Amino acid sequence: MNNLTNASKEYIANTNKSPKYYHLQPAEVRAARALCPQPKIDLPLLKQKIDRKIPVRDGNEIDVRIYIPNGQGPFPIIIYYHGGGWVFGNLESADAGCHLLAAQANAVVVSVDYRLAPEYKFPTPLHDAFDALLWAYEYATELNGDPNNISVAGDSAGGNLATVVTHIAKAQNGPDITAQVLIYPVTNMDMTTTSYENYAYDLGLDRDGMIWFGEHYVNDLAEYEKNTVSPLLQNNLRYLPKALIIAAEYDVLFDEGVAYAKRLQEAGVPTQHTVMPGLIHSYFSKMEFFEEDTKKTVQLIADFIKS
Repeated sequence: MNNLTNASKEYIANTNKSPKYYHLQPAEVRAARALCPQPKIDLPLLKQKIDRKIPVRDGNEIDVRIYIPNGQGPFPIIIYYHGGGWVFGNLESADAGCHLLAAQANAVVVSVDYRLAPEYKFPTPLHDAFDALLWAYEYATELNGDPNNISVAGDSAGGNLATVVTHIAKAQNGPDITAQVLIYPVTNMDMTTTSYENYAYDLGLDRDGMIWFGEHYVNDLAEYEKNTVSPLLQNNLRYLPKALIIAAEYDVLFDEGVAYAKRLQEAGVPTQHTVMPGLIHSYFSKMEFFEEDTKKTVQLIADFIKS
């Protein structure tokens, strides 16, 4: 692992100063992360950035943040689901990446603050994710967006939600999704791959941390076998939209991303698998360490969405 970037090494050194999150309670870690300052970077001007609440199926509301670019529109729409193992993350942790994406892709980005485990276990985060897609489709014109050009995207657990949403949309005759963008996604909760062995500790996502996340997310470990938790287990991928899978080179999730890309390609789905060399899991939401890498990733996504 001598090929780790300097940014990766700096991030690892910084995180090693604190207790491992999986030795703490979720509320403790969320509180500590809420105190971290937002990265100080120059972001391009957008026409609007709007926070609002939207209804979901159980009668509650969740928050979304809408990024509207400059220009006439109607714009493509990207529904974005943040990472954090279904336990952490919020609109703030995804803010810089979504802001850049709206400007670079010239798209309306809807960042979804789905409810978190363990307070809201599977399938509530997934239901929130799909309900946000339905809401964006219904209100696309109000957002100056194109209801016929909707993509889904997400990092880590958010990538998991994004691709499972594409399955649900087809199964339930929901909105047509034109593309899926999955940044180091969770696709299989088996956790026995070679990358889980090689990159198990101190590389952004520990194996023990992934076990901790999974146990908080599901109601019973048998749910790992559900294809709505482990989308690699889906029988039929032929009807899915084109996919961009972005991998961090040193990541426990690397192999399952490769496996998902291979299955999509074998099913005839146009799929691009891109490896970010020297990087580790979670880089996309850590702009204070990985600003240039995040910008490169946003450019990859923008080019893919526009293709």
